[in-house]
Amino acid sequence: MMRFTTTTFLACLICAPVAAVAEVELSFYGGAQSAPHSDVIISGDDVIPSDDYFIGWEGRSFEPPPYYGLRATVWNSPTFGYGLDFTHTKIYPQEGDLPDGFDRLEFTDGLNTLTVNAYRRWQNQWGNVTPYVGGGVGVAIPHVEVEYEGAEETAGYQLTGPAATWIAGASYPINDDWSVFGEYKGTYSMNTADLDSGGTLETNVITNALNVGVSFRF
Repeated sequence: MMRFTTTTFLACLICAPVAAVAEVELSFYGGAQSAPHSDVIISGDDVIPSDDYFIGWEGRSFEPPPYYGLRATVWNSPTFGYGLDFTHTKIYPQEGDLPDGFDRLEFTDGLNTLTVNAYRRWQNQWGNVTPYVGGGVGVAIPHVEVEYEGAEETAGYQLTGPAATWIAGASYPINDDWSVFGEYKGTYSMNTADLDSGGTLETNVITNALNVGVSFRF
């Protein structure tokens, strides 16, 4: 079990190798995030029956804790860049999709992902508008929350498996240092979590998000 915070993200950034570059960009974003159905497999538990559930999810992006992301990008040429991207997504079972016997089965303090991304941009392609695409791989660090009648509650951060992300968007400068951007961002995470009652929970989740954000470059 582990706890992942903004401080941890910044520590990862500081430890990342940074070459002599023309531009470093720090970004913050929020938006609307959703997730389609996924299979949730419970197995090997002393109390919770082994089963495979097909659950519909919802993101509730604007309810606390809200959906958000932090990104650090090093542009070592006018065209290509790389960096770290931390995203705090959430998934709740849709109404009526919580399986019988469960009081809670969700990732509500974060289906968090941390990825190393590469980017391609086309500076000032449409006047002052710069489109870009990106993608990367990393890890999922969700806050796993499971409550089942008669079983010990599971509630904590875990490193649950690999994750991948893909991004397409465009940015617009406000001045020499600041810009705003809008984008689509998708993520895929493979999650195998330990239950405190002795079993495991497995689910592979796709999230889709429409983001708006602000960037500072130096």
